[in-house]
Amino acid sequence: MDAFLTAHGRRLIGWDEILEGGLAENAAVMSWRGTQGGIAAARAGHDVVMTPTSHTYFDYYQSRDASNEPIAIGGFLPLETVYGFDPVPAEIEPQNVRHILGAQGQVWTEYMKDPRKVEYMAFPRMSALSEVVWTPAERKDFGDFRARLDTHLKRLKVLDVNFRPMP
Repeated sequence: MDAFLTAHGRRLIGWDEILEGGLAENAAVMSWRGTQGGIAAARAGHDVVMTPTSHTYFDYYQSRDASNEPIAIGGFLPLETVYGFDPVPAEIEPQNVRHILGAQGQVWTEYMKDPRKVEYMAFPRMSALSEVVWTPAERKDFGDFRARLDTHLKRLKVLDVNFRPMP
């Protein structure tokens, strides 16, 4: 498959299970089972998108009170945890940082029957992840983000986006 994609000017990217069979030369890795697979791929010279369940799975509950939330696959992923994510792991060597392309939020929709539920699960967590990947780590400040988020939520409301209200 890698040869076919390369011949057509494309690139193979796969979930971190592709590390188990040996990576094709041009392959990139989506590290979802934590960050260790991404670190190993970067050390081997492969590009990586960090997608760990611990910080980027927006099909998890946003509150510990699941009875007052839309049904989710399980797990708990509050806004603070998303914002606390650093897609560049501290243990990665400086020469390998260039292989960390960024992060991606996942929304698996098997429990979400319509787009409004998808919006609820994605926002405002997608706003937090966006700031995580756009802001240098030394400039991140959850309190400042949270204060600015109120203005953004007003924009989402005007656009009729069904976001989860903040307590």
